[in-house]
Amino acid sequence: MPWSRIISGVIAIALALSSTLLGGWYFTIAIAIIVFLGQQEYFNLVRARGIAPAAKTTIFVSLILLAICTLESSLADALMPIAGTFICFYLLFQPKFATIADISASIMGLFYVGYLPSYWVRLRNLDSTNIIGNLPFGGFWPKNWNEILTQGNLDALPQGLTFTVLTFFCIWAADIGAYTIGKFFGKTRLSDISPKKTVEGAIFGITASVIVAVAGAYFLPLPYSLITGLTLGLLIGIASLLGDLTESMLKRDAGVKDSGQLIPGHGGILDRTDSYIFTAPLVYYFVTLILPLLR
Repeated sequence: MPWSRIISGVIAIALALSSTLLGGWYFTIAIAIIVFLGQQEYFNLVRARGIAPAAKTTIFVSLILLAICTLESSLADALMPIAGTFICFYLLFQPKFATIADISASIMGLFYVGYLPSYWVRLRNLDSTNIIGNLPFGGFWPKNWNEILTQGNLDALPQGLTFTVLTFFCIWAADIGAYTIGKFFGKTRLSDISPKKTVEGAIFGITASVIVAVAGAYFLPLPYSLITGLTLGLLIGIASLLGDLTESMLKRDAGVKDSGQLIPGHGGILDRTDSYIFTAPLVYYFVTLILPLLR
C-alpha cells in the first residue's frame, strides 16, 4: 500500500474520530464539508455525461438539511419533498429547457450525497442529553471520563457516540479486510462494475465487519449480543460493499477512474466515503427501531 494512501488514511481517521467525539456542530460541519465536496464530485461525473443538473441549488438545500438534522432531526424528512420541489422549480425556469436526465440527476444528488449522509448527524445526536455541552458550537464532553477509561464502562457514553464509532470501526474493518484478502488471495471477480473487487475479498470484508460488530455488541453491552452483533455487522458489511459498487458504477458510466484527486492515494471524497453512504440510515433505524424491541 503506498505511503501516501496510509498517511492520508490515518489523518482522515484522526479527523473523523475527533469530530465524532466532540459531536454537536463540530460533527455536523465535518459532514457538511464532506457533503459539499462529494456533491461537487458527483455533479462533475454527471456533467461528463452531458447532463446539466441544478448543482448549486442541490448543494445548498443539502447543507440546510444537515443543519435541520442538528437543530431538530424530526423535521429532516419533511424537507426532502420541499427540497425536491424547489429543485424542480429552479430547473423549470432556466433559459434552456431541462430534461428528464437533468431533473433525475439533481434529485439523485440530493438523495445520494445529501439525504443519506444526513443520517450520520442523526445517528451521532442520539441520546445526546446524557452528556454535558460545555464547548462552543454545541460540542459535548462526557462527564465521567475517569469511570469510562478505568472501568471500561462504555455504557456510560451516549448511544449516538458509541454506535457512530462502532459503525466506523466495522466499515474500516470491512475495507481493510476486503482490500488485503482481495489483493493477495482474491481470484474470483465479484462484478464487472469494479474489476479489482473479488468474491474472496468481499466475503472476508463482511466477515471482518461481523467480528467487530459482535465484539462491540458484547462490550457495550447490547441485548442478545451475538445475534445483535451478527445482524449489525452483516448490515454494515453489505451496505459498505454496495456503496462501493454504486460509486464504481457512477464512475464507470462517466468514464473516469476516480471521482477526484483531492485525497492523495485515495482519489476523491466519494472514492473515500462511498462505503459510508448507505450504512448510516441502516444503523440509525436498527438502533431506533430494532434495539428497543430486543430490550
